[in-house]
Amino acid sequence: MTDEQVGDLTGRRLGNYRIEGVLGKGGMSVMYRATDVRLGRKVALKVIGEHFGGSAEFRERFVDEARNTAAIDHPNIVPLYDFGEFGGMHYIGMRLVDGSDLASLISGGPMRPERAVCLLEQVADALDTLHRRGLVHLDVKPANVLVTERESMKEHVYLGDFGLTRRGATGHRTRGGDFLGSPTYAAPEHLRGEPLDGRADQYALACVLFACLTGRPPYPGDVQTVIKGHLNIPPPSATRIAPSLPAAVDVVLATGMAKDPAARYRSCVELVAAAREALPSQPGNGRPSQPPRGSRPAGRGPGSVPPPGYDSAVTERVPMSGHAPPEQERKARPSWLVPLLAVAVAVLLVVLAVVIIATA
Repeated sequence: MTDEQVGDLTGRRLGNYRIEGVLGKGGMSVMYRATDVRLGRKVALKVIGEHFGGSAEFRERFVDEARNTAAIDHPNIVPLYDFGEFGGMHYIGMRLVDGSDLASLISGGPMRPERAVCLLEQVADALDTLHRRGLVHLDVKPANVLVTERESMKEHVYLGDFGLTRRGATGHRTRGGDFLGSPTYAAPEHLRGEPLDGRADQYALACVLFACLTGRPPYPGDVQTVIKGHLNIPPPSATRIAPSLPAAVDVVLATGMAKDPAARYRSCVELVAAAREALPSQPGNGRPSQPPRGSRPAGRGPGSVPPPGYDSAVTERVPMSGHAPPEQERKARPSWLVPLLAVAVAVLLVVLAVVIIATA
């Protein structure tokens, strides 16, 4: 097959798979909608062409992706069905997720905070499962979060694309020195080529949460501007972009996006739990925002300040009403007021009784 044919295999057969259309294209591969003719099952087929398949490095990465995906049995990780090689083309067959990705869902603007938290809770649990096995995903971004409603009454999420996932990874680059991954959501240590662990994925997840709540990534712009932001600019304030968000969300995001990995949360699940507590449970319920309980990373004591680099211009929000809460009003009443009122009522009843008797 020529490289031109690799560009779009729609209508062709690749081994046991009949290719029906393109789902998406990446730098090294194409994702197709296909049918496994042996089982009559619809699949997503990821294909790497001869151009990259001829490289021992890319073949190794492709095999690693298949093995890493197959090794994790988790409800929020796309199940892998098959992988192999046919006619110089390497492929991975996996579950076809009938839905959309998170990038499409936020392309028109931010989503409701409670929906964002519900979706990212599932991603966080999948990532922590990877991290407990010593793996780092390294490509957490909205396009790799697949959302479907077909699983149950609620939206179900699959974390996809394990092409960069590594064990004991160092900031990911090719052997030629090219950066692999999406700089838009990459942790500073990833960009610097330093040793990585699950906290790099947590940083990326915090960036995804920022995008869900505001409709844009934390550091927009060209590649160099984005990299400079992740390396040197304090985490931006989400409430400046979306003023309806509670101020406590900025503290959560700043912790998850701390430049120093040691200042972040202990896990991805802890990050999203802190975000859930910081956000109102329902839109417009009027609940004043409070700093989330248990939202500080390991090693921080009570009264700790926001993480290094936090945008200090974020201000606390206070209720706009001038009335004190009912509990404070009750406490403010003098203790002698109730007995005095009781005596006054008793005297009034006596007077009324005397008047009635006198006029009888």
